[in-house]
Amino acid sequence: AAVMQPFFDRGVPVGQVSGTTETGPTAVVLGYDEAAANIGSCGKAAAHTELRLVGPGGVDVVDGEPGELWLRGPNIFTGYWGNSQATEDAFAPGGWFRTGDVGYRDDRGYIYISDRIKDVVISGGENIYPAELEPVLAQHPAIAEVAVVGEGDDQWGEVPVAVVVLAPGAALELADLREWCDQRLARFKQPRRLRVVDALPRTALGKVKKHELRASPF
Repeated sequence: AAVMQPFFDRGVPVGQVSGTTETGPTAVVLGYDEAAANIGSCGKAAAHTELRLVGPGGVDVVDGEPGELWLRGPNIFTGYWGNSQATEDAFAPGGWFRTGDVGYRDDRGYIYISDRIKDVVISGGENIYPAELEPVLAQHPAIAEVAVVGEGDDQWGEVPVAVVVLAPGAALELADLREWCDQRLARFKQPRRLRVVDALPRTALGKVKKHELRASPF
């Protein structure tokens, strides 16, 4: 929404598509004529794509409930080169591709992506989506960059950890960050731990390498 809204404010139409390399790449489409009224959504299934949102046990979830996005259609890849196990893991019965994205569908059929399944933090039985926390934490004046990952915890199973790059000359303590979060995030979603780093590890495309952050000792 933060990227698209300035275009709408200037009367510039903006749409978007969503997908992966494995989907060729377009699978979900938000058209120009519907984008402003559905900002935050990635749209509806493309004309050539079937779409499901699936919960535990392979059962479709109801509208508004989170589930994994499964896709099927002629645009879907046939397999990973030289890696039959990865190919088998990627597909559910019936030829459905498991995207690894978790999201929900509203009552008008629009899809909203919440996060990657592997990035979701399950703390005390509650699902915490780093993609929801990170834009909020990035507004803190002491934070230049931030990524949220889960860390094991004896009491809660997992807790969210804020890994931050500080703004020049800034300092930040966990207690101060949590106090700032009180007006912005539910208490169970707030970071339980804070880690300050010089830089976030990123891919050539600029995506944060969260698997490296999770593997690093806190």
